[in-house]
Amino acid sequence: MFDTLSDRLSATFKNLRGKGRLSEADIDATAREIRIALLEADVALPVVRAFIANVKERARGVEVSQALNPAQQVVKIVNEELVAILGGETRRLRFAKTAPTVIMLAGLQGAGKTTLAGKLGLWLKGQGHSPLLVACDLQRPNAVNQLSVVAERAGVAVYAPEPGNGVGDPVQVAKDSIEFAKAKLHDIVIVDTAGRLGIDQELMQQAADIRDAVSPDEILFVVDAMIGQDAVNTAEAFRDGVGFDGVVLSKLDGDARGGAALSIAHVTGKQIMFASNGEKLEDFDAFHPDRMASRILDMGDLLTLIEQAEKTFSQEEAAKMASKLQSSKGGKDFTLDDFLAQMEQVRKMGSISKLLGMLPGMGQIKDQINNIDERDIDRTAAIIKSMTPKERAEPTIINGSRRARIAKGSGVEVSAVKSLVERFFEARKMMSKMAQGGGMPGMPGMPGMGGGPGRQKKQVKQAKGKRKSGNPMKRKAEEQAAAARREQAAAQGGAFGLPAQDDKNFELPDEFKKFM
Repeated sequence: MFDTLSDRLSATFKNLRGKGRLSEADIDATAREIRIALLEADVALPVVRAFIANVKERARGVEVSQALNPAQQVVKIVNEELVAILGGETRRLRFAKTAPTVIMLAGLQGAGKTTLAGKLGLWLKGQGHSPLLVACDLQRPNAVNQLSVVAERAGVAVYAPEPGNGVGDPVQVAKDSIEFAKAKLHDIVIVDTAGRLGIDQELMQQAADIRDAVSPDEILFVVDAMIGQDAVNTAEAFRDGVGFDGVVLSKLDGDARGGAALSIAHVTGKQIMFASNGEKLEDFDAFHPDRMASRILDMGDLLTLIEQAEKTFSQEEAAKMASKLQSSKGGKDFTLDDFLAQMEQVRKMGSISKLLGMLPGMGQIKDQINNIDERDIDRTAAIIKSMTPKERAEPTIINGSRRARIAKGSGVEVSAVKSLVERFFEARKMMSKMAQGGGMPGMPGMPGMGGGPGRQKKQVKQAKGKRKSGNPMKRKAEEQAAAARREQAAAQGGAFGLPAQDDKNFELPDEFKKFM
């Protein structure tokens, strides 16, 4: 969503590189480019004005004029100001002192409240809670059925006593859900309310009645990040009519201009708490302003990548794989079965394109990342699963006839099987080298990264002296010639043609004395 903004800002910062000092004209030109980039990204005008004013004020200050690298200092200022307009620090959920904690979702129809209720339920379940989804959207056709399906996929409970489709009282359902949650020992209640295509009095009144009936600990305003400036107007209307405590951004994986998302926290004074960035229930997480700012500036989001890896990978399995790679056999214990297991673990983390996008500097190869075919992993898995257990454990035995059989079983060309086995050997060799502290093959080791098990010290070869001829007559002639050269050198002076000096009376020339 922020690709266009990222590209414009990156191009702006490139123009500052190599400048030892920023002039007033440089600062004005940079501010103008950033202003255009923000306006093109659909950021609200009041937010752009405040942002540019802060950047220009700080850019003219002492922190840049005395900086070693002004361009990097400007990037730092823009990063900090982006974090500020996105809400500053990460906002966490407030839990009730006595269960259940009630979370009410509000927003327009089509913003993604029902799906987001399931995502939030799954996320809270992963945190060790027992959430209950409550169907209070009794007007939209099949809304109750949709919530039930989403709850089943998320593995959480649902309270839906009314069929919906215009039948039932949503306020009474919300009231009864609290008693139901207490009886069934659910510590969190997530209330899914009805929306409208636009702001109207009926929508506001129903949301206010549900709010008064259940006294929610958190009211989350769900906004579609793709609707542009209208997101800000809707947020202000809900803030004044019903009130909310935090914002949830849905459809953050869209390709629309996402400037409205940058504006909401600044305009409403309420922080963004969660972000939904995909269709799967797992594509949901807490919103971190500092990490989002880093992504926009193409500085990556390694913390989120690490958190996803920690959720997916088993520490026990990781230690087991590391020990195989560090073994004295040079990683030969690492088999194609292990390779397949690691590949499936990475696949569970999500799209390869998204994972690569979290690495710093990946914006420069964005097109290549977007063109990655996710099905390549499935093809690789099919090839490995078409092998016998012995072939997976010892890929060296895979000959021409075996390759033909494996290719036929996995529906690929024979060359694909050959290429996979060759790449596996190369990858195993590289990973083993890195696991043993040797760095990347073909590259010098890093200081302090000593060799691991099985690494041997290089034997220092003794320098060979000048070979002497085996012919006695020729050897005698060579010795006489060498003696004559030594006598001539002594008569002409010392080394480099300088006159021979007595060590006791030796003095440096005047040209060298001034350096001593």
